[in-house]
Amino acid sequence: QAQLVESGGGLVQPGGSLRLSCAASGRTFSRYTMTWFRQAPGKEREFVAAVTVSGGPRYYADSVKGRFTISRDNAKNTVYLQMNSLKPEDTAVYFCATGLSRGNLYASDEYPYWGQGTQVTVSS
Repeated sequence: QAQLVESGGGLVQPGGSLRLSCAASGRTFSRYTMTWFRQAPGKEREFVAAVTVSGGPRYYADSVKGRFTISRDNAKNTVYLQMNSLKPEDTAVYFCATGLSRGNLYASDEYPYWGQGTQVTVSS
């Protein structure tokens, strides 16, 4: 059974930073793209960032480019999301996902494995 566990969320002031972690177990996640999505209250889940198998190509939503950095440590089966210059509009529950086969990496319904989410609140 695949399991993903996110951590690192919390309350931060605008302009601050947080680092999210997602620890994976139960499968060989080094073989899969790992992705962060987020969902704000009343909104649909949206793509944030993805890192491919070898940690090479990385993809970001336009809204987070230049502020967020995704990385992975395959030895630890962990993916990270470093979030800098946070804005109130970044407030959401952040989810990591994996298991993408050949679908669209930007589409949440292409991912079979999800974590439970971690709350990020950006507020003064």
